[in-house]
Amino acid sequence: MYRNLEDCIIDLENNGHLIRIREEVDPYLEMAAIHLRVNEAKGPALLFENVKGSKFRAVSNLFGTIERSKFIFRHTLESVQNVIALRNDPINAIKNPFKHIRTGLNAWNALPKKTSGSSLVTAQEINISDLPLIQHWPMDGGAFITLPQVYSEDPVKPGIMSSNLGMYRVQLDGNEYELNKEVGLHYQIHRGIGVHQDKANKQGIPLKVSCFVGGPPAHTLSAIMPLPEGLSEIAFAGLLAGRRFHYSYLEGFCISNDADFVITGELHSYETKPEGPFGDHLGYYSLTHPFPYIKVHKVYAKPNAIWPFTVVGRPPQEDTIFGELIHELTGDAIKQEIPGVKEVHAVDAAGVHPLLFAIGSERYTPYQRVNQPSEILTLANRILGTGQLSLAKYLFITAEEHRPLDTHDEVDFLTYILERIDLHRDIHFYTNTTIDTLDYSGAGLNSGSKVVFAAYGDKKRDLCKEAPDGLSEIRGFSHARLVIPGVVAIQGSRFTDYPKAQDELQDLIQALIEKGPLSTCPMIILCDDSTFMSATINNFLWATFTRSNPSHDIYGVNSYYKNKHWACDTIIMDARIKPHHAPPLIPDPTIARNIERLFVKGASLSGF
Repeated sequence: MYRNLEDCIIDLENNGHLIRIREEVDPYLEMAAIHLRVNEAKGPALLFENVKGSKFRAVSNLFGTIERSKFIFRHTLESVQNVIALRNDPINAIKNPFKHIRTGLNAWNALPKKTSGSSLVTAQEINISDLPLIQHWPMDGGAFITLPQVYSEDPVKPGIMSSNLGMYRVQLDGNEYELNKEVGLHYQIHRGIGVHQDKANKQGIPLKVSCFVGGPPAHTLSAIMPLPEGLSEIAFAGLLAGRRFHYSYLEGFCISNDADFVITGELHSYETKPEGPFGDHLGYYSLTHPFPYIKVHKVYAKPNAIWPFTVVGRPPQEDTIFGELIHELTGDAIKQEIPGVKEVHAVDAAGVHPLLFAIGSERYTPYQRVNQPSEILTLANRILGTGQLSLAKYLFITAEEHRPLDTHDEVDFLTYILERIDLHRDIHFYTNTTIDTLDYSGAGLNSGSKVVFAAYGDKKRDLCKEAPDGLSEIRGFSHARLVIPGVVAIQGSRFTDYPKAQDELQDLIQALIEKGPLSTCPMIILCDDSTFMSATINNFLWATFTRSNPSHDIYGVNSYYKNKHWACDTIIMDARIKPHHAPPLIPDPTIARNIERLFVKGASLSGF
């Protein structure tokens, strides 16, 4: 159990999980490029001891593999799982009281501990400019904190037990921010801090905010945990750390006494400044938009403080491990939150929020054979109305009948759906609604559409195992490639605008009608590069579901409306890059050459 971040670093190094980089490294692109290369190789955590322009050390890739993450939490993982399981099934504690005595004792760590007087973290006051100002991607608007723990309290019901701890990115410099006095705060919809700022606005007061950086790794993970109602992030941080969250107040701001750094400040009503761009976890830049900013009060750092960071980009990255670890901790919590749902998988390869796979139940009419979606349609609405799952664009849902399913086996799961889907009945659109803030496939920021593919019942078709003959011979389209059974990618011309796209798709649809039924190929993907699209399942999941807006980009062969319900014979999804899309993340080749010095024989990273 770690009291602080340095305890963790020493433990990782002693057990072969961390390497020290003693050479000077530039925080402008170099540190991020090194991280990305080592993370891709499933390498160790990295301690940068000589950061150009800063006296502080920095550490990255702490959670770079699931094995290392489990090692970090090896003393508390089981006890946290037990507490969550007990909360989900309290009757079990009554039936087995002695078995759960230890779980109850561990739950004591969930109570935060207030202390008085000064703490190590407030021992020195510094400036934002003293921090390692790490810029990750060439087009980023400046330096960002990528592992912040942003703390706020409910203005109506203040106190740590009514607080929110969230991981919202913080821009430290660039754009219109006055260095050392202002930092940008980007938080998306469905976030707890938004509720707090709304209440503060209505009271006409600024919202006090503290940004903790570092501390025990449990505190970092707690800031991204999708916790059940009634369990706060601060309480969870104590549980996972195996040690109560130590805090105090200084000049009206909450201070995490275990953090390495603390930035305090205020959000003022309706005041925003341009934030971004930022290379984000969908694999594209999120662009510049007005977001709140913190008017900095003070910045603190403990002696020998260490700055933790990560780098996000096209998945998988280090944040992919966060998802695996969260699933490891919460287990079957989704079953408790939405009865009837057996499994929900936010597909990491598609950028998490754009695509969900789910397994539900069909129990509405057990007295007769059910051969079409019923209960899973209700469950789909529950899923798309639950927390951050509501940000999804695409939901594929079914119920197990003939054999067990696993949503993490993407090819098998999609094959099962496509074998059973009735394209005249099982496609359900939600238009003019909210989507993920980072998703630029829609009509505007946070604006887009959703679609549910709900399939259940007997198998309706055999799926093609190769691209049907003649698809590559259609004028204006070429290079038909099988992606997975039943899904074929076809290459088209560059997308220019929607009126032209609609004409192009009508030409494609007419040509497909003339060629006859495509009964074994229920889904065609129109793309810019069918060889790339079909090369790996991850390429297909990423390019298709991040580059399409269901209401605008789904077409169909012989499509029609019946009582406002859309149907077709074969689905066509236009997954070409559109002019309004954000640009993809492309590393700087000069930086890639520069960091080679660290990987040559005799250098810190010669083994990688």
